Amino acid sequence: MIYKANIRPAWVVLVMLILFTLAFTLVKISDTKQITVNSQAQQEKPVKVDLTRFKNAEDNEVCLNCHGQSKYIYEKPGSQKTITKRMYSELVMDRDLFYASNHREFKCTDCHSEDYATFPHDNNLRMEAIATCIDCHGGDEKYAQFKFEQIESEFQASVHSEKHSEDFTCWMCHDAHSYKINARNTENLKETITYDNQICLNCHGDFKNYELLTSKLKPNILQKHEWLPNQASHFTHVRCIECHTANKDTLVVAHHVVAKNQAVRKCESCHSKNSILYASLYKYQVSEKLQNKGVILGMLMGGTTSVGPDVSNRLNVISLVIFGFTVLLILIHAGLRIKK
Repeated sequence: MIYKANIRPAWVVLVMLILFTLAFTLVKISDTKQITVNSQAQQEKPVKVDLTRFKNAEDNEVCLNCHGQSKYIYEKPGSQKTITKRMYSELVMDRDLFYASNHREFKCTDCHSEDYATFPHDNNLRMEAIATCIDCHGGDEKYAQFKFEQIESEFQASVHSEKHSEDFTCWMCHDAHSYKINARNTENLKETITYDNQICLNCHGDFKNYELLTSKLKPNILQKHEWLPNQASHFTHVRCIECHTANKDTLVVAHHVVAKNQAVRKCESCHSKNSILYASLYKYQVSEKLQNKGVILGMLMGGTTSVGPDVSNRLNVISLVIFGFTVLLILIHAGLRIKK
């Protein structure tokens, strides 16, 4: 007796869904490993650089001979005795980080007083006003694409500026000695998230810095976000500013930090077709996809993206393949029924 296999399309679809679940699990494991690698890379210091490549390195070394290490040595006036003292940790500048930063071509005295050339330094110099971003970059056509004027306007309207007035400057978040543009693209997106979130945690996760601006107790970040599902996953896949700023599509990074009662708390704000993340964190990813794959295919694949912790191009491809097979099976099934 010959038995005919009775395989219904529904069973095939079920098998495909099981395979999809397994593939999705593998993608998640792969992404988790990548996060670990990126986090480790973020913590590593840049490779030591050749100082001869920088035109002002010789002048800057006069300062970094003291401020580039944990101790400094000087000769006591009136004698040949040398004195070794510890440098205050907040005054130590990492050479490698400085020469990898956006300001690596500047002289120290481009921002600091020329009077620092005299040692010991006059105590009054520590009271000097430090230039902010807008002081150097405002009105400069060379930097027009970064819209420093709009950034300044947003910052002035932010809760940081309103609560702390002149005490809160650009340098509270961006260290002029190590700051570098952290462009967002598909290769370094997770590094960007780690880098940007660390800026916020520098104060909100470190009481020594937090107490410099307020007498309030430092809030417990984890407790304040207890309402957030999959908390750890959100912290490693989304930047703080996505929920805590009034995002505008015209800026590379939003600077209008809002009060905590105005922060985003609705899941659908991110996990929807009109996700706010497409205008901020994934802005360049979507733009690149449209450019590389064409408008129609790019929009189609963009729609299959699971916004948030599960974003993955591989997941997009798997989704499209399964969708295509499902449609094909339905058409075959319908054709066989019509034929009968």
